[in-house]
Amino acid sequence: MEEAKIVHLYDLSHTQAASLLSQYEYPWEALAKIGEFILQLGQSLSQDEYAHPSEDVWISKTAKVYPGAYIAGPAIIGPGTEVRPGAFVRGKVLVGEGCVVGNSTELKNVILFDGVQVPHYNYVGDSILGYKSHMGAGSITSNVKSDKTLVTVRGGEEAIETGLKKMGAMLGDFVEVGCNSVLNPGTVIGRHSNVYPLSMVRGLIPAGHIFKRPGEVVAKR
Repeated sequence: MEEAKIVHLYDLSHTQAASLLSQYEYPWEALAKIGEFILQLGQSLSQDEYAHPSEDVWISKTAKVYPGAYIAGPAIIGPGTEVRPGAFVRGKVLVGEGCVVGNSTELKNVILFDGVQVPHYNYVGDSILGYKSHMGAGSITSNVKSDKTLVTVRGGEEAIETGLKKMGAMLGDFVEVGCNSVLNPGTVIGRHSNVYPLSMVRGLIPAGHIFKRPGEVVAKR
């Protein structure tokens, strides 16, 4: 399943997690290592550039964290990023440069590449969001199947057993997810693809496509 590979989804020059992700073929393989990686990376960050307000939390001095936001470690908040009131950063979260983590947005065990926006009422768990990807208001990643079985990534006739009970979505660079959409466990969306609002997405969406509804995925013109 070539399009689900890291090399096809992400430009690793736009994340501090490049050295972690470059070790793997598929992005979900890195999920179990995010927390450990953040702890190692945090120790290497410049004290001139990053504040260390609490245990295992590093926040760029150019980031804006509004009153009412909660950040639990291990977590790194990158330069120029906004963490708005009511945001809940639950730990194992690496947020890149110039991101927006919005009001009532919850993050857990995720990597946000530079320029990612999750600005309004989003839940993002056990997921990786590529450069300048954007989740519309109310859109979420569902990271556990209702029957609690292990997550499988499906694309056409192919299927990959991840061995993971918890896996949300892997969004490639420049992906746009419409408002109030649900990305089901094991969703992978290729670069420059769009998801219509109010969608329920599952499996692999190829790069450069538009997801309109299940069974209707069309190439961009």
